[in-house]
Amino acid sequence: MSKHQQLLDYIASLPVGEKISVRSVARQMNMSDGTAYRAIKQAEEDGLVSTIERVGTIRIEKKANERFEHLTFREIANIIDGDILGGGAGVDQSLGRFIIGAMTISAMIRYFSKDAILIIGNRKEAQLEALKHDVAVLVTGGFGVDQDLIDLANEKKLPVISTTYDTFTVASILNKAMTNQLIKKKVMKVSDIFIPIEHTAYLNDTGTVNDYQALSRATGHSRFPVIHHDGRLIGVITAKDTVNKPDKMLLERLVTKNASYTGLNSSVASVAHTMIWNSLELVPVVTDDLRLLGILTREDVMKAMQLAQRQPQTVDTIEDQVAEFLSTETTDNNDIKFIYQVNPQMTNKMGTISFGVLCEVVSLAVREYVHQVHSADIVIDDLHLHYFKMVQIDSEVKITMTELNESRKSLKIDAVATVGNVIYAKSYVSCQLIAR
Repeated sequence: MSKHQQLLDYIASLPVGEKISVRSVARQMNMSDGTAYRAIKQAEEDGLVSTIERVGTIRIEKKANERFEHLTFREIANIIDGDILGGGAGVDQSLGRFIIGAMTISAMIRYFSKDAILIIGNRKEAQLEALKHDVAVLVTGGFGVDQDLIDLANEKKLPVISTTYDTFTVASILNKAMTNQLIKKKVMKVSDIFIPIEHTAYLNDTGTVNDYQALSRATGHSRFPVIHHDGRLIGVITAKDTVNKPDKMLLERLVTKNASYTGLNSSVASVAHTMIWNSLELVPVVTDDLRLLGILTREDVMKAMQLAQRQPQTVDTIEDQVAEFLSTETTDNNDIKFIYQVNPQMTNKMGTISFGVLCEVVSLAVREYVHQVHSADIVIDDLHLHYFKMVQIDSEVKITMTELNESRKSLKIDAVATVGNVIYAKSYVSCQLIAR
């Protein structure tokens, strides 16, 4: 084993919260400071340690990468309050699908796959057949299993889980859990699209205006993050900051400090809103202690959001369910109206449309209106909704738009909701425009 790996193993063995330093690690392992330094840097990249300003480097709990596509069998057991009877060595494997054992064994077999779990009652023959085909078993109704089945599960490292819930309840719970995971997978994060530091043009605070101009000519860009010698972000510098400044002036005197920045786990939608609202072309991506990881550009964000809208939908969110009942109508005067049919799922306990649902209907209608009329996407900044009458179940709501104010980057709209010829609600919407 290399010295580097020995040091990594030593760091991983330290208790969470333990403070470490290059000197202490080198002394403990009887190695050079340089070797210890490289190991600590690697451990930081691996998520084993974190360096906090004025505190030092401490051992932290390593966070595994989130797997949004699949649940593990361990997570399944927790969700259904189940007990793991056997095959404990395989509980961290991923679940791809579940099979309900409400058929003959011969009919079940064609549905078996290695990433599946069979939901079944106390049918020992079917349970054994599933394990033989590398399928995990979830026993419903609180039944136990025989020792020979547990032995087989241990041998194949396939979990056998028991729960007191009935089969229908378990299937409903798992279906909801897997749907939630797929929805999470759809949420695009900064880590999915940012430009890493090795492909990022940046400047040091000890650089000069001359260095900025040279980098600008070489890259064709005018905005760059500026970092300290330790890699921490100081701010962002633009062409405006360097106008009429001496070539030898240090960038630390010109940089725009307290600039907006983001982390890897921020959603692209939230960053897009910040960039549009503040007219930002570039946002640095940093760690918790402000070390520069890369950048996110406005162009990358816009492309990512447009690409996400073109992706096929695998599961429905609340927005998708509301949009299903929203349609468009064009009048003889080429005015666009939106029609929403109030269905039972979208009402409150009084039998009228939920306030939140009506807000979503208005926001979807405004988004589609701007798409059709201005060929642009939007980010809504503000929405005020005023009820005049309660909209009853099965009502047909018509929404018309009136533009109040338009600029190059923003739009204000008055949306009126009517049932028949009576005004039931009015809404004021302010939004930022995103060119398509």
